[in-house]
Formats: sequence, structure tokens, C-alpha cells
Amino acid sequence: MANITFSSPRLKKDVTVYAVAGDCSTLLAVAKEHKIPLDFECENGECGSCAVRVSVLENRQPMGMHLTEKEKTVLRLAGKISKEEMQQAEVDDLPPPWRLACQYIVRNEGILVEF
Repeated sequence: MANITFSSPRLKKDVTVYAVAGDCSTLLAVAKEHKIPLDFECENGECGSCAVRVSVLENRQPMGMHLTEKEKTVLRLAGKISKEEMQQAEVDDLPPPWRLACQYIVRNEGILVEF
């Protein structure tokens, strides 16, 4: 099970939910299931409205999926990640902090999602 803590000025307080790791749910699907008011429009990784900052809450290497090609394009155009940051993430084999909730697959790790 994964603990996902959502944090936003739009919430009265941080909300932690439990997601079953390995069921291939996106972060957006988990947010919708738990009625977290995360912005989204296309749900396909093309608009960037669901961009979130993801931090791992455990003292180990992040397991988050690497960026999809759609995420790379949308996050670069939105100014959330530079070409250099994207290359560094690929070289170090670590996911970057900014992700699209509709593309991010929940893994078996505790994360903080800021939006």
C-alpha cells in the first residue's frame, strides 16, 4: 500500500489516502476516487493542468515512473522542468519532482503531492 498525502491551500488540511500499489492507477485517478480537488482537463497528458510536485516521504530512492514523452513536452513548455533538469533526471535514473497527475502511476512508496 502506498500512503499519498495531498497538500494544497485549497484543502483545509493535508489529506492522506491509501492507494493499492501495483493496480496501475494514476495519481489523478486516486485523487478523483478520494474527492481531492486536483485540477485537470484532458486527462491525457496534453494540457498540463494537472501538474503537481511529488516528493518521496521515505528515506530511500524514489520508485516513481520516469517521465512519459507527453510529460517531458508539457512540463518543459510549462516551465516546470528545464531541458538540463530532464537530462539530469535521466542520467541519475531518478524521477523529477514535477509530474502530470494523469500520467504518474502510483507505486509502493509514501509520497507528498503538492498542488
